[in-house]
Amino acid sequence: MDRNHLERCHDMGAAMNATQTSSAYVSLEAEIPEVLYLGMKQFIGAHPSWDQYRVMSSALAHFLFQNGCEERSVIERYLDDLFTRPEN
Repeated sequence: MDRNHLERCHDMGAAMNATQTSSAYVSLEAEIPEVLYLGMKQFIGAHPSWDQYRVMSSALAHFLFQNGCEERSVIERYLDDLFTRPEN
């Protein structure tokens, strides 16, 4: 999938949502290397307060912030995850 395809899909989705109430969440399907999956599974097993959705959301916010994203909600998510104390 190239960037233009992703942008076309987003534009089509935005047009469809223009008449509907927008959701705070978007479904995302991605293929990842098995080693990353196994690492995520091991991390979640050791940290029960985390789930796959929180891990992926945190990783994406971290990536976007580190690469110059200035969207307030992304920055807030990044900082919240950075300074949240681990739950035991």
